Amino acid sequence: MATPAASSFAVRSAVGAALAAVIAARAVRRRSLDASGGVAGFVVMAVHIACGYSLQVWRDAAGLLLHVVQGHQDWGGPQAPPRGGLQGGRSTELWIQVLANSTIATILVVIFALMTGGQDRCLDSNDSKIITGIIGGIIGHYCCCNGDTWSSEIGVLSEEQPRLITTLKPVRKGTNGGVTLQGLLAATAGGLTIGLAFVVVGLLTAKCSFDMALRQLLVLPISAAGLLGSLIDSFLGATLQFSGYCSVRKKVVSKRGPTVTKTSGMTVLDNDAVNAVSVLLTSAVTAYVCIYIF
Repeated sequence: MATPAASSFAVRSAVGAALAAVIAARAVRRRSLDASGGVAGFVVMAVHIACGYSLQVWRDAAGLLLHVVQGHQDWGGPQAPPRGGLQGGRSTELWIQVLANSTIATILVVIFALMTGGQDRCLDSNDSKIITGIIGGIIGHYCCCNGDTWSSEIGVLSEEQPRLITTLKPVRKGTNGGVTLQGLLAATAGGLTIGLAFVVVGLLTAKCSFDMALRQLLVLPISAAGLLGSLIDSFLGATLQFSGYCSVRKKVVSKRGPTVTKTSGMTVLDNDAVNAVSVLLTSAVTAYVCIYIF
């Protein structure tokens, strides 16, 4: 006879698989993901839900909110800079891009589930510094990812000319490390959306004292990590990721060539590596901050 914990896990797994399949299929149909990205996204979301952690779902909900705000434009449409090595048109994410933006959180979620049985917990270092750090890392991960997404998708619509984060010199749109005020504000809002979702869901599902429940509101200023992640991402992009302007194709490119004039950066990291490093650093910072504050 199955134990209650096993039955709960089975239900979460079934629901997770069904929900993840619907969302992944929709993303593939809309060409936000290619087939490999759809499979990777399905696995990541199914694992998150099966483990009882829902920030991945809330991140997608936040992305959907942005989609509505933008007037139902397709992600990465003609106005957006090319991503994932695709030139022009929609941006289609491959499996490696999905994993670069989700692997750290997925590992933390699995560890969290093994330690807690998939039950929501409050941020409380007196109860467990390890679990508090893990939750803080997960929050930072998705604040960074969502902040970067909002910054890219909203910032590109800004009429303001981007400035390179290291020198503040004006650069063309699509240059790695280029920032605008509107994009930075969008990154902050993207992180706050994740923080608000965590607080609301946590207050409904986690069991903790009244005083500790009130302290969970401190997640909101911590979720400004969306801005921190965007700044780290931009700094890495400006210094360790090559950007240049192709005089033949009349566009910003990320690879050197005889017709390419360098704008900034070295050829050390590609876009996926920049994302992974910025997520890792942001997660580490928020994990430490949560252990210290809570």
